[in-house]
Amino acid sequence: MNGLKRAVQVGAGDDRFAKPFVFLDAYFYCKVSAQDSGGDLCVYEVTRMKKGGPLLHYHQNQDEWFFVREGEFLFQVGDNNFHLTSGDSVFAPRKVPHTFANVSEGGVLMIIYQPAGTMEEFFLEGSQLLLKNPTSDEWQAFCRVHGIENVGPRLERIELHQ
Repeated sequence: MNGLKRAVQVGAGDDRFAKPFVFLDAYFYCKVSAQDSGGDLCVYEVTRMKKGGPLLHYHQNQDEWFFVREGEFLFQVGDNNFHLTSGDSVFAPRKVPHTFANVSEGGVLMIIYQPAGTMEEFFLEGSQLLLKNPTSDEWQAFCRVHGIENVGPRLERIELHQ
């Protein structure tokens, strides 16, 4: 896939394609598309509307980097637990189980997927599938198509090791 040969500006509060969407209680704003980077990466700004987060999962083919812009989050990456606040970041390598939970009233994450793979399709198609209340088996099958394996529950609380 060839990336664009020009800069792409996306304004504050805007989506790359002017089509933000809701996925698992969060607003997703694409800031850099796989189309822009030749498939090398995609970047989302994610505004969490509620406390909580995704199931413990891993990506077969994507590394994931999280940067907390606002709020307070708990993260589990492999055997490591983290408490992140505004300005903190954490890297989750591919094939390493990870999850997070927003523990503040609202939170904003910047998330980078590298390479982009089918993450954009996963979020767009997944947002529509979730409206149909899929069974856990249907959801797992959908995730596997996109190289994601759910391996545990959502994060409720963690023990931080200093």
